Amino acid sequence: MQAVEVKNFLEGKLPGIQVEVEGEGCNFQLNVISDELAALSPVKRQQSIYAHLNPWIADGSIHAVTMKFFSRAAWAERT
Repeated sequence: MQAVEVKNFLEGKLPGIQVEVEGEGCNFQLNVISDELAALSPVKRQQSIYAHLNPWIADGSIHAVTMKFFSRAAWAERT
């Protein structure tokens, strides 16, 4: 699996988010940029992403995922 596949998939499933993905094979690091998700609790944020990735996790296409969440303003300050 490629990082671009994960990026395109999540951005297609969750309109209004931006995802920067690093990694390859089955290990990925996600930077998720979304004002809506940034406003949620940490558990709810992760649940919203895992809800879409679980089929790939279950079949072994994705083994490990780490996530960081940013509001659009926080992301702009970072880059």
